[in-house]
Amino acid sequence: MITALRDAWSTLVPDLRDRHGPLPPMLIALTVVAGLVDAFSYLVLGRVFVANMTGNVVFMAFSLAGSTDFSLAASLVALLAFVAGAVLGGRIGNRYPDHRGRLLLVATTIEGALVLVAYVCCLLFTSPFTGSVRYLLVALLGLAMGAQNAAARRLAVPDLTTTVLTLTITGIAADGRLAGGGDSRIGRRLLSAASMFVGALVGGLAALHASRSLPLLIAVAVLAVTAAALTVQARSTLPWTRPS
Repeated sequence: MITALRDAWSTLVPDLRDRHGPLPPMLIALTVVAGLVDAFSYLVLGRVFVANMTGNVVFMAFSLAGSTDFSLAASLVALLAFVAGAVLGGRIGNRYPDHRGRLLLVATTIEGALVLVAYVCCLLFTSPFTGSVRYLLVALLGLAMGAQNAAARRLAVPDLTTTVLTLTITGIAADGRLAGGGDSRIGRRLLSAASMFVGALVGGLAALHASRSLPLLIAVAVLAVTAAALTVQARSTLPWTRPS
């Protein structure tokens, strides 16, 4: 337990001289954002994910098998938008290959702008969102999440991918004491999973019991705070800024 708490603390309050510097808490914040937007997309836009593409691939298979509970078109739009966003994130990574802080700042700023546009669209159109409005929101959020994932992949901070938790949870079990391991990075891994859970929980509570668009507003706020923090770190010349 002490090891897990120490590891979690060092993730949230890192030493700037560490190999990854301030990046871990920034990626934890983006993991919360992924939970928020997926809560909105699944609960408000109708059983479609914009951050976790594994679900959409399975949903498309269910649709082709004859299920009417899922939308093949919505899942496909989400997947294509996510891929386009990943291409955008890859171009950002190639534009800022020598400074990880600037890379994440630009990616987070673009992501925040896309989520903000989606939120404004929610204000302009009446819920429930159907037809072209639904696809527009799915596309905007898919673009944002694709860019976020591409940036996180380029940063390559262990166990902080911002969306894919299957391997993270596998690592908790496979590297744990029950498996004969030493609980390597268990605090960081638990924190990553908890961040997604908290984001989805807050997004679900907001969408179901307050305003349907509120999860997006909260996500914009988190992204704005993250971008503000990165603005300071973008001027750093410490070793963490250089690529792995």
